[in-house]
Amino acid sequence: VFAVNSFLRLATGLDIGLSTKCVMIPKEMGMCHKIGYSEMRLPNLMGHTSMAEVILKSTTWQHLAHTDCHPHVRTFLCSLFAPICLDTFIHPCRSMCVAVRDSCAPVLLCHGHPWPASLDCDRFPGDEDMCLAPLTKDYKYLHKVLPKPTCQTCPAVEEFFTHKRVLEVFCDSNFAVKVKLSKKRTAFEDQEYNIECHVEFITQGSLLPYETQSMIQQWLLINEKCIERMTPTHRPMVYLLVGNIEEGIILVKQVYRWQRKDSQLTLATQKWRYHKCL
Repeated sequence: VFAVNSFLRLATGLDIGLSTKCVMIPKEMGMCHKIGYSEMRLPNLMGHTSMAEVILKSTTWQHLAHTDCHPHVRTFLCSLFAPICLDTFIHPCRSMCVAVRDSCAPVLLCHGHPWPASLDCDRFPGDEDMCLAPLTKDYKYLHKVLPKPTCQTCPAVEEFFTHKRVLEVFCDSNFAVKVKLSKKRTAFEDQEYNIECHVEFITQGSLLPYETQSMIQQWLLINEKCIERMTPTHRPMVYLLVGNIEEGIILVKQVYRWQRKDSQLTLATQKWRYHKCL
């Protein structure tokens, strides 16, 4: 949970007229829950005048927020779609917009959408005004820098293979993660997924299992076309994602369908503990 006050720059804000009202952030806007406040102004800073419009227009952006493409992506989006209920509208600073855009525009493009003109960073105030500013540069030194998932061509799903071939692939890889995927049934037509990850192995430096799980979940959300291919029905499907970490980027190079307990994949992961690569 972040405290909004820690982002504020001291200056004069834009007065809100009597035409706005405070309303609870709707349950459909999950990206704006647990962010430090529970009520929002309507109309919002995107010009949406009804809650139905806010929910409809924020759907695409909630997918982006789930990818965690930037540490401030939720703060930025929620300040526009669900602005905090204060006596003044608090815009995001131009510097926050630029930081989020530079990290998240490639993810949007991966989903087939350019960065929209409605979020042109030039429309936001400079840091000398009252606005939501990014955390200080010291922030990145206080947090471990993890490899980043990236938009890539989805590897073909392999269903026929031997455990020996899988072991050869393991020898050239940094990680293997078992993934259970299923589609969520939602009230809207948009796709959401349940993603469960279990790390089979990591060979990359000091990465921890939960960090690797989180990074693979991000990779799947960024590469949504890949997850669509792996979930043709609502029935849960299990896969093994194998890949490398190169220059701070996560690349998935093999996707195996894990069909049953006595599969070649189970055998490969069991033998891996004692396997010696050539």
